Amino acid sequence: MLNVCVAGATGWTGRAVAEGVRGADDLRLVSAVARRSAGRDLGEAWDGEQIGVPVYGSVADALDSAEADVVVDYTAHDVVRAHVDEAVRRSLGVVVGSSGLSAADFEEIDSRATEAGVGVIASGNFSVTAAMAQAAAVLVAEHLPSSEVIDYAGAGKADVPSGTAQELAEKLGGVRPTTLARSLADTSGPVEARGASIAGTQVHSVRLPSFVVSTEVVFGLPDERLSIRHDAGSSAAPYVAGTLLAVRRVPQVRGVVRGLDTLLTSDAG
Repeated sequence: MLNVCVAGATGWTGRAVAEGVRGADDLRLVSAVARRSAGRDLGEAWDGEQIGVPVYGSVADALDSAEADVVVDYTAHDVVRAHVDEAVRRSLGVVVGSSGLSAADFEEIDSRATEAGVGVIASGNFSVTAAMAQAAAVLVAEHLPSSEVIDYAGAGKADVPSGTAQELAEKLGGVRPTTLARSLADTSGPVEARGASIAGTQVHSVRLPSFVVSTEVVFGLPDERLSIRHDAGSSAAPYVAGTLLAVRRVPQVRGVVRGLDTLLTSDAG
């Protein structure tokens, strides 16, 4: 039985994950974390009788209150790094569903986690279908040299690009940087219109009402193109199964593993 602390347990995805942990026979929800908003503890929206465990304002307080084996983080880009560092410092496994961590962050976390002998599994998207889309894109990138990523999300999303799009771009760059017919330096007009370059791939972030998170990678050859796209629906349910898979696997991991597709298509962990 693994003891789990869920940070962001009253959020859109975090709440569904916490409920998934509670419903699993081999996992136990021992504590939860929710930040304060407008002077009101969001834990009140899901009180102790409903959640079944205390809701704390910080990861440190939650981990002090009950012994945990794994911390799951579905919080925000501006606090996730501190949460991961706190868990690793305590030699706990971590599953990260929050966006906002850079490649440099992951390098540092990997070093610290490896030294501590614990694992960190991070994915921009814990949906199984999103993981398969990413795995397919990496396979295609081995054969098609030119691609760009389009990242769609709701108008209120603060960070760009989404964790899903950033992870995808970095994985594509790991295969090979995309080939640009015209260099950015040789572009006429505002170069920002060509998107941001992430690991050698141009990424374009669209923020409009009606989107949850959609990620598309477009590969092009003369006279033909291939698009691979994942669209998230209005429910957080698709992310629960992948997150719980990572929770169960993280005790066997050392250092950082990035991407649910890595867990599904390799022997990582």
